[in-house]
Amino acid sequence: MAPTDPKEGSKTMAYMRTALLLAALTGLFLAAGFLIGGQQGMVLAFVIACAMNLFAYWNADKLVLRMYGARPVDRASAPEFHDLVAELAARAQLPMPKVYIIENAQPNAFATGRNPANAAVAATTGLLRLLSRDEIAGVMAHELAHVKNRDSLTMTITAVLAGAIGMLANFAFFLGGNRDRESPLGGLGALLVMLLAPLAAMLVQFAISRSREYEADRIGASISGRPRALASALVKISNGAAQIPNEDAEANPATAHLFIINPLHGRGADSLFSTHPATQNRIERLLALESATGESGSRSGYAAPRRSTIPDSSGRGPWG
Repeated sequence: MAPTDPKEGSKTMAYMRTALLLAALTGLFLAAGFLIGGQQGMVLAFVIACAMNLFAYWNADKLVLRMYGARPVDRASAPEFHDLVAELAARAQLPMPKVYIIENAQPNAFATGRNPANAAVAATTGLLRLLSRDEIAGVMAHELAHVKNRDSLTMTITAVLAGAIGMLANFAFFLGGNRDRESPLGGLGALLVMLLAPLAAMLVQFAISRSREYEADRIGASISGRPRALASALVKISNGAAQIPNEDAEANPATAHLFIINPLHGRGADSLFSTHPATQNRIERLLALESATGESGSRSGYAAPRRSTIPDSSGRGPWG
């Protein structure tokens, strides 16, 4: 019997974990509907969830890109960046995604779209100024890994379900004093939904987000062939996000999970309440991957990533 590929086993486990967490989030939503309105409430919750997910499936990518004022670019307007994404997409065996640039000083990037054929990747001007070409390649390979894994769709559905659970909690607040006979626990059921459902939904959403980030790091490093360059990029982006505010993200915190590094200030460690894994944990995994695959990173010439202040961005990036 041929030995099992450990990478395939890790990938399978990651998908299973995500599927279980999504099932838990869906179950939580239906349970919240049941506690508020009994069987009829659960059916209504299911219908609402289907409608919201259908809307998100077709429109979420356009809404997010518009939210951040992303402008589309092509080979004529941004030839180096466009060609880099095209090269990485070919290596990943993906259709060429739409490419966007966001006018924002904070270095960051995200991917969106319901499937690889309708995907888009976006990078901030801060990222293009601050990072080297190999580091930008690592970041965009990470985003293409999200596209390959259809993580954007997964996280969109997760965000919609979490938001719908919050909506049910608001209903519970207004119905808390009404002991509707359809609710199995009367006012207590509404109280439980109001207090516990949003917290549980947030924890599940964050757990899914962290799991997908680790997997995108692994696949992105494989696409770019430079785990150390991606690790170095994460250090620079993390430091940049800590020092440079992203006002659009602060105004729309529900989209924070889309970015390669959490764009919001006040982030903690890799804990239950974090949308992203701790950067140091991600770096350690990437360097371990480099050691395991024999990718020395010598082609990119990077030293081991370390915690530091932001370098002066002028002249640092290849297209600044």
